[in-house]
Amino acid sequence: MTKQVKHIAVCICTYKRPVLLKKLLSNLEQQETAGLFEYSVVVVDNDFAESARQTVESFAEQSNLSIAYYVEPVQNIARARNKAVENARGTYIAFIDDDEFPVNNWLCGLYETTIRFKSDGTLGPVMPSFQSKPPQWIVKGKFCERPNYETGTQIHWSSSRTGNVLLNKGIFDDLLHPFNPDFGVQGEDVQFFREMHRRGHIFVWCREAIVYEVIPFERFKKSYFFRRAFVQGSTSLKYQVPLTLMQKTYVFSKSLTACTIYSFLLPFSLFFGFWLAMKLLIKGIHHFSRLLTLLKLVTVKARNY
Repeated sequence: MTKQVKHIAVCICTYKRPVLLKKLLSNLEQQETAGLFEYSVVVVDNDFAESARQTVESFAEQSNLSIAYYVEPVQNIARARNKAVENARGTYIAFIDDDEFPVNNWLCGLYETTIRFKSDGTLGPVMPSFQSKPPQWIVKGKFCERPNYETGTQIHWSSSRTGNVLLNKGIFDDLLHPFNPDFGVQGEDVQFFREMHRRGHIFVWCREAIVYEVIPFERFKKSYFFRRAFVQGSTSLKYQVPLTLMQKTYVFSKSLTACTIYSFLLPFSLFFGFWLAMKLLIKGIHHFSRLLTLLKLVTVKARNY
């Protein structure tokens, strides 16, 4: 009896990044499978003008990689992810961002770890790949570095993202819209994992399944980190809705206390380095955004990617 080969659909949601998309497709073409599975690629263009079409079709013409191209005209990352899931075939779905590129054993690492630990999915590390030399305060403060864990570690929903993950396609079976479009800015992936954990699904980590995120010069600006902290602060409250009055009071008190402490420590932090002052500022902005959101004084508008 012939053993059925598993299939992985690698899903990419993209928005006006043709150069990086081409780099990613080139890296995916080099993926090792060790004969364990087959894989194909699903590209969802979140630009109504279909700006990625030429990049995808030109690459597909000279590649043996199976690539399917779809368009989600409404700019919303959750809607793009849902379209990818809807059109993915096979046993597993992998997500990787359009500004990332993987090591050659990326899929192998995710797949083997999923099988070994009998998990519903496996996540991996995202490491920075700087396009130019970053300022020292970014390096010392590790502002572009993300957590990493030992292989097999179970991951809590709050630490889960879709920038590097393999998921058993079966967990999507009874979900019409697995990613919530209300999270137009970001956070739709964390909310997805929160719901999956609530349903009892288990996700683990693979330390060897590395992808690199391209960090352009524009992200070296302090304003970028302030803006991101503000958005993340506001979005983080959406994971907890609906909040009771008691919960709102607790969150408000916690964030108000944090803002007070960080403001007090800020002048003293400069004696230890600008990087530390930036850390306190970013944390303070995060909590300040939560305060404004609780008071309904601010609404973060959707901003694509």
